[in-house]
Amino acid sequence: MDKPNILYIHSHDTGRYIQPYGHAIATPNLQKLAEQGVLFRQTFTANPTCSPSRAALLTGESPHCNGMLGLAHRGFRITDYEHHIVHTLRKYGYHSALSGIQHIAGHDMFGEPWKTIGYDQYLGDRKEAEVHACNFLDNAPDKPFFLSVGFFETHRAFPEEHPSDNPNYCLPPLPLPDTPEVREDMARFKESARRLDRKMGMVFDALERNNLAENTIVICTTDHGIAFPRMKCNLQDSGTGVMLIMRGPGGFVGGKAVDAMISQIDIFPTICDVLGIDKPEWLQGNSFLPVVKGEKESVNDAIFTEINYHASYEPQRSVRTERWKYIKRFSDREKVVLPNCDQGFSKDVWVEHQDWPYSQEMLFDLIYDPAETSNLAENPKYKDVLAGLRKQLGGWMHKTNDPLLQGFVVAPTGARVSDPDSFNPKDKMITVS
Repeated sequence: MDKPNILYIHSHDTGRYIQPYGHAIATPNLQKLAEQGVLFRQTFTANPTCSPSRAALLTGESPHCNGMLGLAHRGFRITDYEHHIVHTLRKYGYHSALSGIQHIAGHDMFGEPWKTIGYDQYLGDRKEAEVHACNFLDNAPDKPFFLSVGFFETHRAFPEEHPSDNPNYCLPPLPLPDTPEVREDMARFKESARRLDRKMGMVFDALERNNLAENTIVICTTDHGIAFPRMKCNLQDSGTGVMLIMRGPGGFVGGKAVDAMISQIDIFPTICDVLGIDKPEWLQGNSFLPVVKGEKESVNDAIFTEINYHASYEPQRSVRTERWKYIKRFSDREKVVLPNCDQGFSKDVWVEHQDWPYSQEMLFDLIYDPAETSNLAENPKYKDVLAGLRKQLGGWMHKTNDPLLQGFVVAPTGARVSDPDSFNPKDKMITVS
């Protein structure tokens, strides 16, 4: 068999809020993909903010290692774009193409973003990402390809019209309250998810009609949790938990569900294993191909995640095991960084009450408290668990030379950062000099 093609198809801010994960959100094309491929139930981003998440997946490195500490359109960048997977694949004869959103390189002195990253071909912007991708597949190159198709959905602002979803019958996302405002917010999200599904379905159909589906590895995922309070830009599972569906050569067939903990930095080494190629020395993840093949039950004992900059600086690190989640904030701030929560009805409800807990250390029992609402860090009953997770997190930070160990992480010159005491992400922007 020829080398398999790779379709990396991805969305903004979707978390796991699609039909295959059991939500009442009509995404039939994604449901079909899951039933044909493998659904990973416990996949986590390395960073629940847009650019760092994508950069981690595509380089196989944690954001503080690949340099993407903030948002590309605000002046942050990967230290070495040669670490992007397209450069490794090129050595083995792959042609690379980009359609739609990439969000790991900005328009700056270094040239056009797709050229900065290293793609061979740019197909078009996000407005018709699915159309450009389908045209590419209808005229696919003779050599194997890596095609990235990035959609703006389900990023805010959501569609105001949602004829298929009456908010009276919408379930608010956990852990937000059941109020008319939150239900309306969720109805609008569901319409955005429907649109995402239709667009992704067009690309999947193009694979089929061009007889490419059987020899194409589909990697369908998102960057982080949905853009609601305590989700996106938060280290609880509601922020770090992401959808991941894969289909194609390597064993990604059969409608299987995998419950092993997976990090998105594990995808790059997994692809290397499927293709039978050497892994670059910088990769930090673990191939989960043995889990897919049924040779192992797990590949990770712990998942590490981080936040540095989103709209504002809010340094945090976490370690997650199957039972426990430990989160540490690396600042003495005592109130929520509101610019790091996107505008919407749910944020208005959240802010109206202004009595949120804000702790420097958090410990959650994921078996008895899966919503992560009861902080056990100050409970003496769990002091040994807390000490063990502190040590585990500290060991990872030292092993990866985390810059937070040296104190405040400085944004690059020219980066634009929001005042943490402002309200809207676009308020009081500061340019780093």
